Amino acid sequence: MSNKIVYITRRSRFNAAHKLWNEDWSSEKNHEVFGKCANENWHGHNFDLFVTVKGTPNPETGYSMNFNALKAILKEYVEDPIDHKNLNLDVPWMEGQLTTMENLIVAIWDRIKAPIKESGCELHSLKLCESENNFAEYFGGE
Repeated sequence: MSNKIVYITRRSRFNAAHKLWNEDWSSEKNHEVFGKCANENWHGHNFDLFVTVKGTPNPETGYSMNFNALKAILKEYVEDPIDHKNLNLDVPWMEGQLTTMENLIVAIWDRIKAPIKESGCELHSLKLCESENNFAEYFGGE
């Protein structure tokens, strides 16, 4: 096989609750800006995370990255720590942040970038869907 770069994607699924709330604002302003997402009793999503990595296929295996290795990284660094958890209360690496999709996707990137690199691939992009209509994409930029 040549030195062609191949992109592969794995979907990960998890469920999590959160509340969007800025402590520096009044209750009225929080409800005005965040709407239903500022519900005092929280709300939840069934998230889909699409993780795309890139690499040159290994001539011995044909893989740019073994999907089982990618699955194990996502389980350890994403699914186990946040599945069926409250992002505001139960996830230390989200502490002090508004638990928006935007902040969550960047935090996930920061957690999985190194383990993916250690397995011989490069993290290319993430797509995080919190509903069928709303999603965020991140490519690791500043």
